[in-house]
Amino acid sequence: MPSWIEQSIARGILTTRYPHAPASDAEVPLTGRAPGPKDPGTTPRSAIDSCPVGAIAATTVDQGKCIRCARCLARGFAFAGSVESVARARAELKTGPGAVPTAARPVPLAEFGRSLHVFLVDVGSCNACNLEVLGIANPFYDSQRLGIFFTNSPRHADVLLVVGVPTPEMREPVLRAYDAIPAPKAVVAVGACPISGGAFARNPGLVGPLDGILPVDVYVAGCPPTPVAILDAIRAVAGRARPAEEA
Repeated sequence: MPSWIEQSIARGILTTRYPHAPASDAEVPLTGRAPGPKDPGTTPRSAIDSCPVGAIAATTVDQGKCIRCARCLARGFAFAGSVESVARARAELKTGPGAVPTAARPVPLAEFGRSLHVFLVDVGSCNACNLEVLGIANPFYDSQRLGIFFTNSPRHADVLLVVGVPTPEMREPVLRAYDAIPAPKAVVAVGACPISGGAFARNPGLVGPLDGILPVDVYVAGCPPTPVAILDAIRAVAGRARPAEEA
């Protein structure tokens, strides 16, 4: 039975309260949180060596590369970061004492009202991110209550949401989709694959990352990200506050 159905039965309600209340631990799996060292001042060498995608360095963890494989958990790391894994700039996805703060950027759709229409493009994924993205429209997350709708035409969209590793065959289609969206518009890269290539980063048959093809406005770390993080990303392009900021 899908977890959102189990939660609905157990709680006696159908829909999550997020973002009007912070997401509960029951709504977010362990791997939905960003990993980091249990002791913030220490990154064991064994943890660095254990990472198959090179996300862990001596003073930073690149959440844009992390595929949530959990190999580092036995080497002094834990999944303990925020459930909102969204960043407005690629550099902001690096966490830890060595991370460099980035300057604030303008919100691309700040002048929009409550309604946003999203066009989803899969440029070559394993379908995990697809399932999480489409999950925001199910009765538990119910994106429509927040004014977020999926559209089948880029001409009717405000947001281009991209999953998967960009491949040569999909470069032209995603560019055409982007060009078809009327301005103002925003691009959201969902998951490690469009951000860094993820587990496939060293494959010579790729043309990624996505920000080498399109101007990305919001990055959503994870492999795959949770529906909560995806909702947060879509709200971020419209400048909407997170639960902690609204409190």
